[in-house]
Amino acid sequence: MHPETNLYCRNNRMRQIITLLLTFVFPLTLLSDDLSPNEKQARSIFDRTYQMVFGPQGSTLNYSVNIIGIFKTNGTIWYKGTKSKFTDEKYVAWNDGKEYYRLERKKKTVTIYGANSEKRDKYATKFKFHPENYHYSIADSKEGFLITLKAKKGAKGISEIRALIDKQTRYPLSLRIRLGIFSTTIKISNFKSGGIDEKLFTFPWKEYSTYKFIDKRNET
Repeated sequence: MHPETNLYCRNNRMRQIITLLLTFVFPLTLLSDDLSPNEKQARSIFDRTYQMVFGPQGSTLNYSVNIIGIFKTNGTIWYKGTKSKFTDEKYVAWNDGKEYYRLERKKKTVTIYGANSEKRDKYATKFKFHPENYHYSIADSKEGFLITLKAKKGAKGISEIRALIDKQTRYPLSLRIRLGIFSTTIKISNFKSGGIDEKLFTFPWKEYSTYKFIDKRNET
């Protein structure tokens, strides 16, 4: 494989990984009485921030990733219920709750999947997050609350998450993710909870009428 092609493929995989890390679903559960005071506090703060991001009021945030010499990108994500929108310099994706549209700017293509189809990204199954698969702890720092999630023995997928959360607003500031030997920090800025317009999640057909459309909604 040509070096430039190999670099493109690697960067594309990185971009898919980052997108998944920012859009995986955190199902909430009730706190167990068996948890230590430290873990209960960590879960309580973590769950409150989660509600700001993924609650029915919706949210938006900017993110940036810079893995020196390997990968660099930044973009914006919007959430509201089962709907989401993602954009960076190469891709835009709309999920209206029923269908998922992935636009590639350079190729001028739009690929359509079912909203819940794992076919839309081959990495999707590797990044499913189950909160009970982790031990939680919280530590204080000058930058904010540092909440660490470490995978329990036998758990697959993400092995560790370190979430930095603002002490006053409880807004997310950064996520450090570890999956096997892969590790990166995602910086979060311009976070806003609420006031998200439903129109954001509707694919604008007229705007991209000249693009090539690839329909994969019926693929199994």
